[in-house]
Amino acid sequence: MKPTIVLVHGAFAESASWNGVIRRLHTTGHRVIAAGNPLRTLTTDAAAIADLLAGIQGPIVLAGHSYGGAVITNAARDSANVEALVYVAGLAPDKGENTPDLLNKYPGATLGEHLYEVPLSDGTADVYIHQNAYHQHFCADLSAEQAALDAATQRPFNTAALNEGSGEPAWKTLPSWFIYPELDLAIPAQTFRFMAERAEARAAIEIPGASHALPASQPEAVTDCILQAAAEI
Repeated sequence: MKPTIVLVHGAFAESASWNGVIRRLHTTGHRVIAAGNPLRTLTTDAAAIADLLAGIQGPIVLAGHSYGGAVITNAARDSANVEALVYVAGLAPDKGENTPDLLNKYPGATLGEHLYEVPLSDGTADVYIHQNAYHQHFCADLSAEQAALDAATQRPFNTAALNEGSGEPAWKTLPSWFIYPELDLAIPAQTFRFMAERAEARAAIEIPGASHALPASQPEAVTDCILQAAAEI
């Protein structure tokens, strides 16, 4: 039985960011679900994905992009069906680590200088990328036209999700694959190398010249990595 591929987007993106990957996976006969990530708190985001996973029969390859990596790290912890994790420019926190801990571990990220907050009535705030900075700092290897569309449709994530520490990580008990960009301005490439080594990843693939928006800009390479994971479980 071929595994179902579940794809989890991160902050400043949405499920359609996986469309190029989905098209390629469909040609291989895999069932694919691009999950909606609420981007509210790490606990509730992971719970929403865990609920989705619980309704899927058979083996699952779970892939997460960016902050979606932190979500799959927690969502897969108690899932009986997830057999592989794929981090696509994805965060893989250890217990207690939050997103800023990893973003600030090594120099090189510039995206944080181009964010703004929209205060909410509950005392938290939603975080966005300034649209005029989106192309250069998030998806430099996409066309200007596509970047403008993605900037307009970006989904914000909440400061509560940004600052919440991870629970016990699933990568300690599940095999993992990492694919990451050379020229990521959101999360330094050295951070991905560190996380992949710590997780004892089966593979750590660096894409030369690529930006943070790997699912959209490098769908072929991302698909190949996911299929490698699916073939080895």
